[in-house]
Amino acid sequence: MLKIFKIIAILEGISYLVLFSNMLFIKPNHFDLYKTLLYPIGMSHGVLFVAYIVLAVLLKFKENWDAKKLGIIGVASVIPFGTFYIEKKYLKNA
Repeated sequence: MLKIFKIIAILEGISYLVLFSNMLFIKPNHFDLYKTLLYPIGMSHGVLFVAYIVLAVLLKFKENWDAKKLGIIGVASVIPFGTFYIEKKYLKNA
């Protein structure tokens, strides 16, 4: 399950950056393309975010993580590049 969490963490981080890229670079110049891409990108990011949080809570009990580690992993999911940091620091053994 740790290996799946590692993959989800990387995919969630990528989807977060793609969502920001859509907002910052495509929206000002190509509003129609922005509206077309918003739903699929947003939906995939939402699904990956929920999967990330659910797997983090499940792994808290399976791996006996303390509340501090779970909190850091949870906060990292809302910071750009945060999931890459978590993957590198906390999930390197997977």
